[in-house]
Amino acid sequence: MRHLKRTAKLGRTGSHRNAMLANLVCSLIKHRRVITTLAKAKAARSVAEKMITLGKKGTIHHRRLAAARLHQEDAVRILFNEIAPTQKERRGGYTRIIKLAAQRRGDASHVAILEWVDVPVAETATTASETAAKAAETPVLTGTPTAPVESKPAPVETPAAESKPS
Repeated sequence: MRHLKRTAKLGRTGSHRNAMLANLVCSLIKHRRVITTLAKAKAARSVAEKMITLGKKGTIHHRRLAAARLHQEDAVRILFNEIAPTQKERRGGYTRIIKLAAQRRGDASHVAILEWVDVPVAETATTASETAAKAAETPVLTGTPTAPVESKPAPVETPAAESKPS
């Protein structure tokens, strides 16, 4: 029975789930906003908020704990130097989940935006409404990507010497 077991399994093994959530949080740290499924966003939210708590404390011990969880030194550096200082006065609730109206075409899963609350968005990122509109307009590609096909000129047929039947 699953009494009091709150971990979202997400259809993965424990190590795969931990690696996926670590990568998702690293992308959130680097890009300030990620578009993912609603279930993954809810699962990544707790990991991201725990990393902010470590970043606010700021000691070398907490930096090593964050690096052990995230496995990316550049993300840990950004977390401790840029994101955590902006959250110093906040006592929790560092992330927000915005549910998008559109569902993914491939599997009809609910899509959401996971972003920081008080952290300024990077210059390349757009507002949430622009991102949602762009996600709704973007066609979903299926299958494997293929290389562009080069067009070759059609071979020119030369008339062969007609042979007369004898």
